[in-house]
Amino acid sequence: MDLKQRAAARYGEVHGELEGISKWLYENPELAFQEHESSARLVAFLEGNGFAVEYPSFGLDTAFAARAGSAGPEVIICAEYDALPEVGHACGHNIIAAAACGAGAALAPLADELGFRVRVQGTPAEEAYGGKVDLIREGAFEGGALSIMVHPGTSDIVDKPFLAVAHMDVDFYGLESHAAFAPELGLNALDAAVMAYTNVGLMRQRMIATDKVHGVITAGGEAPNVIPPHASMAWYARAETHTRLEELMKMLTTQFEAAAIASGCRLEVSERGHTYTDMVVDPNSAQAGRPMTRSGSLDMLKTGSTDMANVSHELPSLHPMLNIHCDPHVNHQRDFAAATIEPAGNQAIRDGALAMAWTVVDIAQGDRWGELGADS
Repeated sequence: MDLKQRAAARYGEVHGELEGISKWLYENPELAFQEHESSARLVAFLEGNGFAVEYPSFGLDTAFAARAGSAGPEVIICAEYDALPEVGHACGHNIIAAAACGAGAALAPLADELGFRVRVQGTPAEEAYGGKVDLIREGAFEGGALSIMVHPGTSDIVDKPFLAVAHMDVDFYGLESHAAFAPELGLNALDAAVMAYTNVGLMRQRMIATDKVHGVITAGGEAPNVIPPHASMAWYARAETHTRLEELMKMLTTQFEAAAIASGCRLEVSERGHTYTDMVVDPNSAQAGRPMTRSGSLDMLKTGSTDMANVSHELPSLHPMLNIHCDPHVNHQRDFAAATIEPAGNQAIRDGALAMAWTVVDIAQGDRWGELGADS
C-alpha cells in the first residue's frame, strides 16, 4: 500500500466520527471567541488520535495546537469552528474543522517516516474579529513550512481570490427630546444614521467593481416619542488590495462625517477586530481528491474575505473551495448551513481531508519543501 493509500485508509477509520463532529457543531453553533464546547470537542478527537495538544494555545482561550511528528518542516492545518449570528454554521466551519482534524489524523502516522511535523491549529473567531491575526502576533505561524485549510462553497476552486476587509463600528451621539412638543431641542442620532446609509448608497458610483461596502443599523432608539440620542451602525469595507481598502475606508468615513455635520451629532468610528488582507496563494502546492478549477476574473467579483489571507502573507498557504452542491443556496444562508450535514457536505469533509493530506505527501515525497520557502 502506497503512502496516499495509507493516508486514505487511516482517514477511513475516523470518517464516521468526523461526520458526527460536523453534525454536532452544526447543532451547537458558538460565536467568535465563545467556541468553548466546540474547541473542547475537537481537542478530544485529536488527543484520542495520538496528538499532543496544547489547549488553550497562543494566548487565546478557544485556540488549540495539536502536534504530531518529531522533526522536519512543520505543516499547519487550520481549523475554523466559529459560527455566525442567527444563521449558525452557514459558512460551513463545521466542515472546515472536521476536514482539518481528518487531514491531521491521516498524516500523523506518516510524519516521522516522511520527516515532517504536522500541527492542527485551532483558529477562533474568523467570522468577526480575525483570530488568526492574534495567532500571528503570538508567533503561531513562525517557522511553518506550509499552512493549509479547505472551505465549503458552491464551486470547486483551488485558488479562490479573497478581498481585504475592515470592520467598522459607527456611533452617532445626539440629544434626546420630546418628539411631539419639542423636537427642535433634540439632535436626532437616528437621522444621522439614515443619512450615513444614504450617503454610502450615493457613494457607490465612485466605487470600482471589486469594492464592496455593506452595513446595518444596530441601534436607533427605544421609543417613537423620544428623539433618539444614540444610533449605532456596523460596516464592512472590502477591496482587492490593502492599499485600495485604505482608500475606500477614507471615502466611507467621509460619508459618516457628512451625516454628523448635517445632523449636528457627534461621530465616533472604531475598527472592530483586525483588518484581513488580500489572499496570496502559493502556486507550488498541488491539490488532489476531486477535479479542481483555477479562479477566473469573475471570481474576484463574487468573493468574500478571510483572515487566512493574513496567514498567506506569513508563509505559503492554500485555501481551496469545495462544492457542497446546494445551489441555489450560498454561504451565509440557513439552507447552506443545513446542506453542510447532507451527503455532499460529508463528502466535502472526506475530499478536503484527503486533498490536504495527499498534498503534504506529494511535497514530502518529492522533498519540495525548499520550493515552498521552508527550511529543510
